[in-house]
Amino acid sequence: MIVPETLIRTAVRADDAALGALDRAAWSPLHAVLPAPVPPYGPFFDDRHLPGDYLVAERAGVLVGYIRVVPPTPLAATAHVRQIQGLVVGEAARGRGVGRALLRAAMERARADGAVRMTLRVLGHNAPARALYAAEGFAVEGVLPGEMFLAGEYVDDVLMGRSLTPR
Repeated sequence: MIVPETLIRTAVRADDAALGALDRAAWSPLHAVLPAPVPPYGPFFDDRHLPGDYLVAERAGVLVGYIRVVPPTPLAATAHVRQIQGLVVGEAARGRGVGRALLRAAMERARADGAVRMTLRVLGHNAPARALYAAEGFAVEGVLPGEMFLAGEYVDDVLMGRSLTPR
């Protein structure tokens, strides 16, 4: 079976419905800090979540994943940093390198924008995501023990980061 190539591109407003559907289908207590979405669903993009903040993965014309990368704060002191604030890959595309491709494209775009550092937060029990990030050079830089209370359990909030400059 030939697997179609993955196209990584910047999101556009027309992706709103497809990204919303992908996001709802991928919801899981493994990575979500918000309750499961319920109808009526609002738009995926809003004033704080703009299309330009997202890279999307497309296979055979279908959106199969996205990553959101933004400056961590509006402060000039953190202008050199980008933060991943969401990485989702649809169930059917998992295990096919889509998450890795999105992550690498996000780091490349951040470098092109002048960033020298990338950070993220991941739930402590999300072993698949933590393994992907570690494999791509991210290191645990801090742990907030029991920071989240999800589904009746306290869950660690793990802070990870990496340099975007060659060593």
